[in-house]
Amino acid sequence: MKLTLRLAALYNILWGIWVGLFPQHFFTLIGLEPINYPVVWQGMGMVIGVYGLGYFWASYNPMRHWPIVAVGFLGKIFGPIGFIFHYLMGNLPLEFGWTIIFNDIIWWIPFFLILRKVHAEYKWQLN
Repeated sequence: MKLTLRLAALYNILWGIWVGLFPQHFFTLIGLEPINYPVVWQGMGMVIGVYGLGYFWASYNPMRHWPIVAVGFLGKIFGPIGFIFHYLMGNLPLEFGWTIIFNDIIWWIPFFLILRKVHAEYKWQLN
């Protein structure tokens, strides 16, 4: 659990810094036009980076700080749902899905396993 959360922290902090400092770079990499309001994308980078700080702090005691993991897990579920919705509506190109794979989907199983362990622990304490 600690390793997973520290890797997630490192990834999110680095991603946040990258997007904050170079907001157009992702769009260039996937062959999209530069965005008109890079400050919005930079704001997204800031939020993702802050999640990384939360994961880092939670890594010291994942069982105690499980709400941080739960909030992150929900974001990793709702992000892809939002992407699919906007892709189907024609608002986002498929190439934008690369962010979903690396920011969300690869973390589903590890975060789920952490939350399952928390649930099992608390369920045991309640009996």
